[in-house]
Amino acid sequence: MEAFGGKAEPGLINNLCDTFRENTQINPAWYAKYGIKRGLRNADGTGVLAGMTRISNVHGYVLNEGEREPIEGRLTYRGIDLYDLLDGIAGENRFGYCEVAYLLICGRLPNAEQLHGFGQAISESRDLPANFTEDVLMRAPSPDIMNKLGYATLALYASDPNPDDTSVENIMRQAISLIARFPVIISHAYQAKRRYFDNASMYLHVPDKTKSTAENILGLIRPDGVYTPEEAHLLDRCLVIHAEHGGGNNSAFAARVASSSGTDTYSAIAAAVGALKGPRHGGANHKVIEMFDDIKTHVTDWADEDAVYDYLLRILRREVNDHSGLIYGMGHAVYTLSDPRAVALKKGARPLAEQKGYLKEFELIERVENLTARAMAQVRGGLDKPICANVDLYSGLVYRMLGIPEELFTPLFATARVIGWMAHRMEEITTGGKIIRPAYKPLKHEKRFYMPLSARE
Repeated sequence: MEAFGGKAEPGLINNLCDTFRENTQINPAWYAKYGIKRGLRNADGTGVLAGMTRISNVHGYVLNEGEREPIEGRLTYRGIDLYDLLDGIAGENRFGYCEVAYLLICGRLPNAEQLHGFGQAISESRDLPANFTEDVLMRAPSPDIMNKLGYATLALYASDPNPDDTSVENIMRQAISLIARFPVIISHAYQAKRRYFDNASMYLHVPDKTKSTAENILGLIRPDGVYTPEEAHLLDRCLVIHAEHGGGNNSAFAARVASSSGTDTYSAIAAAVGALKGPRHGGANHKVIEMFDDIKTHVTDWADEDAVYDYLLRILRREVNDHSGLIYGMGHAVYTLSDPRAVALKKGARPLAEQKGYLKEFELIERVENLTARAMAQVRGGLDKPICANVDLYSGLVYRMLGIPEELFTPLFATARVIGWMAHRMEEITTGGKIIRPAYKPLKHEKRFYMPLSARE
């Protein structure tokens, strides 16, 4: 077995792992015994309050007489409802990502002059440092674009003339730079991956400073750089929907934890990238796609509701798919009756599904959304809370319809969410005031004494 910097025999690794397991047992019942909020969640599913934020609000239930009461989900950016934002942007036939970046970071909607100036600053900052693509992205390519994005984010530190300054002015400058460069980094990292791991041709396009972020992403990743206005506007809708989701989401919290130590922007954002990659967070879109590919393979007639329902029962019983017993894309820690991001994405996806011949796939997803609660109740003997589709249920299909390769699904999420991460970093730096340092319960050991090496068995 190859190890980093040397070799380790499989037998040695197995012995080390057995020793670790023997000395790292924790009884799950102890969490309740000691009142430990596992996952920083209370026993009723609500989150443990760890801070305050003015940036956004994720609202999925109300407390009535101490009990959670389900409601339709709401997501607000700086007090503005996500639906209102999306409808306003679509009504004026504009791209909204830049506008939402200004809103989340600065605290209010820009006027026309402010939006133009902010957008111009982003457009002028898209170029990567000299030789960055060659030296950072191509010299050490990665099969996983998220890992490469984290690596590249850290590498940007070296080209920043003032990387460690935590003043608002300096972090604002860094925010504009990262928002501008993330689309270029993920597209060039993807092209390097194609060349070195897929044995395919590599197309390195130059970003267009006259185009929006969504247009640039499509132009950069496609060999011919061609896309339709409808495709660009749908991708922009995705970016707006994914831009922010409260201070408690795992990656934003990771950015805030790192920022609370006083570290530099690149280290804090790289930490957020690493957190988002996980399949329990932003990487969930991969699991949804894999699950639907499995359903489409084993259910002959996707329109047969009974056949789809029976297969969902088999998934829940751990008989098929990845044997996890999970229906990916269903359920959320906060939302109960609906996830507004899923509702908004579904609304924008249907017209393109009809146009591009994906209507059967779209209706299969709807069928799974409608049948899951009943299937879960049958397998698990009833549900103690409602279950709704989350944003990942529809995002993978949207990306597929846009011709975006699966390797870029989560990196696109990161490209959108860097806005929220930077807003939370700035808020933590200016208002937090203390390093985030929760406590862990130390479990008692029997009394032990140091033994000389020669006396150990």
